[in-house]
Amino acid sequence: MSHDGTTPVHVIGGGLAGSEAAWQLARAGVPVVLHEMRPLRRTEAHGTDGMAELVCSNSFRSDDAFHNAVGLLHEEMRRCDSLILAAADAHKLPAGGALAVDRVAFSRTVTARLEAEPLITIARGEIADLPPADWDQVILATGPLTSPALAEAIHRLTGEESLAFFDAIAPIVYKESIDLEQAWFQSRYDKGGPSGSDGADYINCPLDRTQYEAFVAALLAGEKTEFKDWEADTPYFEGCLPIEVMAARGPETLRYGPMKPVGLTDPRTGRRPYAVVQLRQDNALGTLYNIVGFQTKLKYAEQVRIFRTIPGLEQAEFARLGGLHRNTFLNSPRLLDSRLRLRAQPRLRFAGQITGVEGYVESAAIGLLAGRFAAAERRDADLPPPPPTTALGALLGHITGGADARSFQPMNVNFGLFPPLPEAITGRKGRTQRKPALATRALADLDRWLSAVPAAAE
Repeated sequence: MSHDGTTPVHVIGGGLAGSEAAWQLARAGVPVVLHEMRPLRRTEAHGTDGMAELVCSNSFRSDDAFHNAVGLLHEEMRRCDSLILAAADAHKLPAGGALAVDRVAFSRTVTARLEAEPLITIARGEIADLPPADWDQVILATGPLTSPALAEAIHRLTGEESLAFFDAIAPIVYKESIDLEQAWFQSRYDKGGPSGSDGADYINCPLDRTQYEAFVAALLAGEKTEFKDWEADTPYFEGCLPIEVMAARGPETLRYGPMKPVGLTDPRTGRRPYAVVQLRQDNALGTLYNIVGFQTKLKYAEQVRIFRTIPGLEQAEFARLGGLHRNTFLNSPRLLDSRLRLRAQPRLRFAGQITGVEGYVESAAIGLLAGRFAAAERRDADLPPPPPTTALGALLGHITGGADARSFQPMNVNFGLFPPLPEAITGRKGRTQRKPALATRALADLDRWLSAVPAAAE
């Protein structure tokens, strides 16, 4: 179908994926209407009406492009002119080898840049049913908190049972309430990060064996949020388990998970603690710190009581307590084609967490691809998917056919999704060089893809 260049693509959802999709479309010269239901309709997790609000962690995880798949995805997105990565880089905070951001400044920057883009119109209001038939191209990036009315409409269209899991939010503590006579600043193995920090980016609260065992017992005994009947059988996503669910898997589980003490030395004793609770800076002012890996479904009063038993947090004051919300995602390998179009109605594309990717960066990455695919289609062109050897291509390939539809679950990007290196290369390089070799191949292949299929308007 030909267009006069003024027919907009509609993007539903102003989160990470929707914001990125709208940006990519506009940068390609395609007009966009970006629909966001907040503040007219709130969600269980959001607190503002800003675009790309981060409701869970403030970390985009590792920024190491040559040893970590999500770090490689960062670099690929930067090369694709990603708005989300540009805003993250502009507001990064000390976080060891991770890319953590000031969540307020990050959202404000994304919102301001979208509002300033002449080709983007932001429309506030809920889309409570399938988009009107005269919207010939739509990207649904409604995220894990898709409004119930729209989710039901999607369910009726696809005929698929909804797949869902719970995602939990970690609490945030005021730094001034942390006792730094007991806690200390250090990153694991004193590793510095992308902001040029000195390797002392986390606050560490040490526990001895007795304290650790008492803490685990308190988690297990603490009063939890009750599920509604319709939520009771919803599985958790393994990458974001509530702290008390991990504790229930065995007394040592937390010591080998978020409370592992490796690479840390308590300056008071000169020894590694038995267990440790880490807190990571959450805003640019350095006044807020989130408790790393402590997503929880404990009731609020229980969180305050139990978390104040942690050495250094006895007087902790909480800017936000942990919470729990239900995430919904599609059986994408069965429902979507390789350009993220719904097979049952190809005018509809999906992007972000609703496609079954897990994580901020992965969600934005799928938004980036959805925007580029839609822009190419608006120009009567066919944009091939990025090569499967790239992080973008590996992630896309997994959710649109690489995964088993019968057991599909949310997935973070990881090197296991990449095609293996030729045996001649792996034989020469050995295990320590495998990830750098995969990353080098990925970036070279991405650059070739970008040069062959430029996104900018001609």
